[in-house]
Amino acid sequence: MAVVKAYILEEFLPGEDPALLTPTTPMVSTGILDSLAMLKLVAFLEREFDIPIKAHEADEEHLNTLEAICELVASKRSLVR
Repeated sequence: MAVVKAYILEEFLPGEDPALLTPTTPMVSTGILDSLAMLKLVAFLEREFDIPIKAHEADEEHLNTLEAICELVASKRSLVR
């Protein structure tokens, strides 16, 4: 989670207080992540964790919170092993 949080803070929330981005902070529904940001995040996750993310998984359900993102990554990593 720390790697994903650091990426989001650096890419999409530069200068913001890291404490404000909690595991349950909604990012898509609050506008932190728009469609272009979601694509950038997916590319980062695929590269960083060496996992494939399907187009239907690049949505608000899977990318709205740090918790949801980590669940997606964990489920993908368990399939790759």
